[in-house]
Amino acid sequence: MNLIVLLLFSAAFLIAAYFMYGKFVSRKLNINNLTKTPAHQLKDDIDYVPTKKFIVLGHHFASIAGAGPIIGPIIAVTFGWIPAVIWILLGGVFFGAVHDTTSMVASLRHKGKSIGVIIQSYIGEGGKKLFLLFSFATLILIVAVFADIIAKTFVKNPEVASASGLFILLAIVFGRVNKAFENKKHAFLILSVIGVTLMYLFIFLGTQIPILLNYGVWVGLLMAYSFLASVTPMTFLLQPRDYLSSFLLYGLMIFAIVGILVANPEVKMDNTVQFHSESMGYLFPVLFVTVACGAISGFHSLVASGTTSKQIDKETDAKVIGFGGMLIESFLAIISVGAVIILERADYTGLLLTEGPVNMFADGLGYIISSLGISENLAVTFVALTISAFALTTLDTCTRLARFTFQEYFENIESPKVQKVSQNRFIATSVVIVLSVLMLLSGEFSMLWPIFGSANQLLAALALLAVTVWLYKIKQSATFVIIPMFFMFTVTLTSLFFFAWENYNKGVYALAIIAGILFLLSLVLIRLAFRSLRKNPEKVNS
Repeated sequence: MNLIVLLLFSAAFLIAAYFMYGKFVSRKLNINNLTKTPAHQLKDDIDYVPTKKFIVLGHHFASIAGAGPIIGPIIAVTFGWIPAVIWILLGGVFFGAVHDTTSMVASLRHKGKSIGVIIQSYIGEGGKKLFLLFSFATLILIVAVFADIIAKTFVKNPEVASASGLFILLAIVFGRVNKAFENKKHAFLILSVIGVTLMYLFIFLGTQIPILLNYGVWVGLLMAYSFLASVTPMTFLLQPRDYLSSFLLYGLMIFAIVGILVANPEVKMDNTVQFHSESMGYLFPVLFVTVACGAISGFHSLVASGTTSKQIDKETDAKVIGFGGMLIESFLAIISVGAVIILERADYTGLLLTEGPVNMFADGLGYIISSLGISENLAVTFVALTISAFALTTLDTCTRLARFTFQEYFENIESPKVQKVSQNRFIATSVVIVLSVLMLLSGEFSMLWPIFGSANQLLAALALLAVTVWLYKIKQSATFVIIPMFFMFTVTLTSLFFFAWENYNKGVYALAIIAGILFLLSLVLIRLAFRSLRKNPEKVNS
């Protein structure tokens, strides 16, 4: 078998799913343009900003993608490339796209608020607080981890730092110019072409003017950048930077597709399915926790109901952004699998241990792209730069999402003093930054990160639970959400149980206790949901 067959089949499947199952989900959610979106209803030109759908798609895709659809699928090939591909395709369509779209539409119907507020409306105040605390802690962990990863990357590869800095400056200029000419015909298209061209030029310039700073300085600068990205209007920095950065991944995928068509590489990996791995455990549930962003990821619900829903111009844009954005990410995950299955099993196993998934992806894809006549070294550098650039989009988006979560937690407290402090975006962001820095300084993030996979999929299960209760309350059939919800709870609870048990036996009691707490959190929220469902459904504004 060659890689072209896998690529074409996956593309055909995902495109067909977008038009067929995407239409089904849109109809079930009654997506229409009869009501103004929160971006118009609550427009403040800071967080709520009506925006062209392809700009929002760029922001959303850049925020949810990062390195997730690259690292997870490559590690999951340990169990065999066939189960990895099956989960990516079926999970991406029937789980991930449903999860992302329903989270986004539910938020649109509730003033652009997060899943936590939706839980409050239909499950109760206690459920909301538990979910928001869990979400906030998860986001702080992500900010700390990615600040550490990016700072170390900038120290090791100063040209990546230079290119990233130039991207930020370009984004600010792009945002200002786009706002000035937003009513001019064809201005956006022309500006996009110029912006993308300059962005690719800056990759080359970054190699010529590397910035040499130490780790501590980079952490400080990254936190300052994250603060700025959180408090400034979306159109000033976050939105245009994510939009332009998305073209790095689009370009990467196009180069990969054309390279595969030209090189026609053979799939050398065997077809063996390993139901148990000494290094990872059993295929179930580990495969479904390892491949997250390429199939379904709870983090997506935070983005969909956080920054994205506040920018959507028309409700019908949700299909392109939510459903379409997820399927693009699934295709990227397929490309990631393709980058390593051109290796023999023994070579793959050895390189995974010595090089890691990111370097394997860069080397594999760089080799394929070099078939286009591009220097293999340049191709590998471009792939590595693209991955590094996307880590930054996760950092800045997570900071803003953590700020939203903090504000939503306190928004119903009657005390005027608490309201004044908690709802101030500068203070809320400062809390996020301080807690993230404290976690970095403590080093606890390195201990907590192993549980992130299970925690992330728990977020997905809880988001689907919230959507299920919402749909039931408005008397709408929810079977298409209930099935993935039950599956994800089964995966998550099984994973958390094994994780707690293994760490208890190893004497790592802190992780065992945290896993146990998350397990209990799931049970509490499930109980609260069933208690809510036993009540008569009431007609609410949907």
